[in-house]
Amino acid sequence: MTTTTTAPTVPEAPARTHHPLRAEALRGFPPLAGAAVLLLLGALLPPSADTWQGDWAKTAAQLHNALVIAVPFAAAAGCWQGGREGRRRTEELWDTAVRAPLTRLLVSALPVALWVAVGYLLTVALTTLTTWPYVRGDHPHPSLVPGDTIALMAAVLMGHVVGRAAPTSLAAPLLGVAGYAGLGTAVHQDAVSPLNPAVPAMDGFWPVWWQPLAMAAWTLGLAFALILAYAARRRATALLPLATALAAALLLSTGSGPWRPDPLAHRQVCDTSTTPAVCVNARYSGMLPQVRAALSGVTGKLHGVHGLPARWSNRGTEPRADEAALPMLTPFGWYVVRGRLTQPDQYAWEAVAALSGRGDCENQPALVQLADEAVQAYLAPSPFQGHFDSLDAKGDAAARAHLRESLAARAKLAGMDEQRRRTWLSAYFAARADCDAEGVPSL
Repeated sequence: MTTTTTAPTVPEAPARTHHPLRAEALRGFPPLAGAAVLLLLGALLPPSADTWQGDWAKTAAQLHNALVIAVPFAAAAGCWQGGREGRRRTEELWDTAVRAPLTRLLVSALPVALWVAVGYLLTVALTTLTTWPYVRGDHPHPSLVPGDTIALMAAVLMGHVVGRAAPTSLAAPLLGVAGYAGLGTAVHQDAVSPLNPAVPAMDGFWPVWWQPLAMAAWTLGLAFALILAYAARRRATALLPLATALAAALLLSTGSGPWRPDPLAHRQVCDTSTTPAVCVNARYSGMLPQVRAALSGVTGKLHGVHGLPARWSNRGTEPRADEAALPMLTPFGWYVVRGRLTQPDQYAWEAVAALSGRGDCENQPALVQLADEAVQAYLAPSPFQGHFDSLDAKGDAAARAHLRESLAARAKLAGMDEQRRRTWLSAYFAARADCDAEGVPSL
């Protein structure tokens, strides 16, 4: 008699279950929302790239200023996700779920908020990479990024609550339009603007260390107060994040304010090997060799001349008594594009025009005008001088007469020997900033 034995059955391992938050985050609308933010900002920033590539401060400001579009879009994305069950007509089914309403809301809203933040941070990273090769000074300014990212996430959460409360397909676009109008209006309200995450960044100013924390507490506090008031079992718990938001608002609105001057914006970097010395703003110190090269023809011709200002300055304000205003390097997109000086001849001509110090003089005597034109034509002629001369040649009798006198003065100065021209230029610059003819040598 034979006996058979059967192997014991091994119980099957229970199927691995994943958290519902993972399924929400990896499928459906949330990844699309993050991609949409990346595409939206990718469409807004490149057209103005000439004005910010190569300037860390301008790059950071452009990313921050894009919030006036990105925040309403994030709110609309959250609203669309919040109205999902209403569009599917599955609200009653969800009401029978075991999970609490607050849990269900956060599981649906947080993936969109996280993906929107990812889309914005990818934009920041890509923008940083595109501006890095062209930078000519300064350093990155990431201080605005944390507060801006939190503001976008808070907008998604608040929009989600609106979508739950008004489950209609029109709620999302209407909320986006209303948010854009509201942010734009609040920028011009002094009492509200410190709390507005989309208020434009001020040139030459950066937030103090606590500003991103306070802005995050303000935006997230309002968002969670709204969420708890809508979905929590004990709605009184909404008072805690609301109190946090109000405390942050008080901090943002009092004291010396959340902004501090950029120390580099008020410093000059100079090359003193020439006369006048060439000074540029410390934020663009890497542009100094290009500026010096553009002015090398001018400084070479001024060797040995007396009465010159001590330096060309790039302060953005009225030059001091011993200075002449250097043409501004900013805004980028005019003289400087992607770290390069694009019009050195025009730049040198404007720098020479500032040496006389008579830019604000009106109704100058003919002698002074002829001297100024001769000096500018000798040191750094305008690239458009031929065009202007042809216009005068076709003009009325007065214009033609002035052209003849101007050409004669230019030729006389250019034809002088070195010593005589140096003496004449010294007398000319000794009378700089005088609007009358006294002291200005004739030609």
